[in-house]
Amino acid sequence: MKKKYILASVDKSSKKTNNVVGIKKTNKQTGFTLIELMIVMAIIGILATVALPAYQDYSVRAKISEALIAASLVKSLLSEAFQTDSTIGMTMAGNSYNGININQKASKYVSNITVGPNGISGTPWQITIVIAANAGNGIPTVINGQTLVLSPNVQGVAPVIASVGSIDWACASNSNQAATARGLGNRSTGTLLAKYAPSECR
Repeated sequence: MKKKYILASVDKSSKKTNNVVGIKKTNKQTGFTLIELMIVMAIIGILATVALPAYQDYSVRAKISEALIAASLVKSLLSEAFQTDSTIGMTMAGNSYNGININQKASKYVSNITVGPNGISGTPWQITIVIAANAGNGIPTVINGQTLVLSPNVQGVAPVIASVGSIDWACASNSNQAATARGLGNRSTGTLLAKYAPSECR
């Protein structure tokens, strides 16, 4: 008996083809774009233009406030003299203070303090504070020698021998608007630029 051999045909189409799927890598952008950086730089520039001068003025005003504190002693001296001997006492106290050596009255932010017109004690008994400004104390040198003036008021006017009451001090730079708003009639002006003065002296 002859054996029959059956040849199994192989269907090539039945073979599976493995498809390799390519994986694409995407790189995420990091950091700022040029436009974003330009915007940030513009904002910083605007802030610096506005804030830096304002901070510098604030820093100067803080130092001028210390100069104002330096006049507290003579303010107290004149106020006590008025309560004791009226305006005669103020004149005597002012003369006594003016006689103190200038080096003893000077400080880091003050070169001199005097009482009365042109440093001669008498009506209206204003206190003149001369600002010291130099590279060492941080105050712009353009301010050197400029003045703040404190003027005594009793019941809103310069004291006279018959005045009764306590002294109220008007402070002024080259502006005396604050003292005017308070209704103080004796309000001599100084020469310090108002933007550098404490608010009560503008």
